[in-house]
Amino acid sequence: MKICVYTLGCKVNQYESGVLVNMLCSLGYEAFEGLDFADAFILNSCAVTAEAEKKSRQTVAKMVKLNPDCKIYVIGCASQSNPVQFEKYSNVRFIKGVAGKTKIVEAIVKDLSGAEIDELPAAYEYTVPAQKTKTRQTIKIQDGCNNFCSYCLIPYLRGRNRSRQISDVLNEVNKAKDSVNEIVLTGIDISSYGKDIGTNLSELIKNLDNIGVRLRLGSLEANVINRDFLAVLSQNKWFCQHFHLSLQSGSDRVLKKMNRHYSTQEYFEKVRLIKEFFPDANVTTDVIVGFPGETEEMFDETCEFVKKVGFGDIHVFPYSARKGTVASKFPQVDAETKKKRAEILGSIKLQLKREFLTSFLNKKLYVLTEEVHNDKICGYTHNYLKVYLDKNTVKENTEYLVLLKDFFEDGLSGEVIYE
Repeated sequence: MKICVYTLGCKVNQYESGVLVNMLCSLGYEAFEGLDFADAFILNSCAVTAEAEKKSRQTVAKMVKLNPDCKIYVIGCASQSNPVQFEKYSNVRFIKGVAGKTKIVEAIVKDLSGAEIDELPAAYEYTVPAQKTKTRQTIKIQDGCNNFCSYCLIPYLRGRNRSRQISDVLNEVNKAKDSVNEIVLTGIDISSYGKDIGTNLSELIKNLDNIGVRLRLGSLEANVINRDFLAVLSQNKWFCQHFHLSLQSGSDRVLKKMNRHYSTQEYFEKVRLIKEFFPDANVTTDVIVGFPGETEEMFDETCEFVKKVGFGDIHVFPYSARKGTVASKFPQVDAETKKKRAEILGSIKLQLKREFLTSFLNKKLYVLTEEVHNDKICGYTHNYLKVYLDKNTVKENTEYLVLLKDFFEDGLSGEVIYE
């Protein structure tokens, strides 16, 4: 039986899909990730925005088109939020939410039908490790979120912060590092890692001093950045100098309405501190435009602030109202204004990204190659610059010292230096 596992949304979902593939393969099924013909499909859905939830429904239709006789199993945030939206599809066999995702394997084995939305757990749910990947292995260390930003539905769908024991994380890291060259620690809010089990992210990093492969962190909150934390990172020679530091707005008035617990000045000081420890660090971020009540003046403040910080890249999101959140009850900004602001900030993002890339031209950095792209193989530097190399001179999943030569597509072109 051929089973396709398709993932929408965050790296946590991607990790959890890898767990399902590993479980299914161990039971003798031909399981794979992606979207291709299969006898059965598992949709790991997303609901972070209204568009993501719509895409989850559209994916069900795509699965039916690939195989009209297929059985579909839906899990994840969209089905946790509203399982009924998937029940209208006759091919959908079984629906689960966020909790107990691995039970979907039992539903396939026993050919169960129906819907089962479990209560969200109070402690971390342990599973088998995710299926091994070729170059970069994502490892989940935490789930849930206690922040309750006024725009975000995730704490209601994922539950409260739940951390994985350090020993268990280390066990999976040690199993993965023999076959990959980079480990990425991920979670819904890894900045809160350990608060529920008497430890913290710094302690986990200290335990990874001898990891032997690159170590990269997922998205961070500004509150985790301090001298002690950065000192721990600087002492780990495997740490990749990329900080995805969530901002959301460059206006203090908007940040307050978002229930983000920092000011722009505090955020800026965190970035300055990062650059003090890691001068070549790539600081990237997320920004929401068109948040309820955001005026032109507030949006201009955001544009000026991101220029002041000098981000290496920005993920720009038009605000999406999510029913059940505080912000969904505020007076809304019209769709056309949100679209216009996203375009303006998108142009600034491209300008800032080019300026950051420019600062590394004619420099030598190590690049870990990942995948073939036409006549190139692309990979990433430690600080997450995308670099394209002639595929006739390199191979995949290998680290090379590279001279960064010119702009190329969404990154830089480079030439391998043999010393």
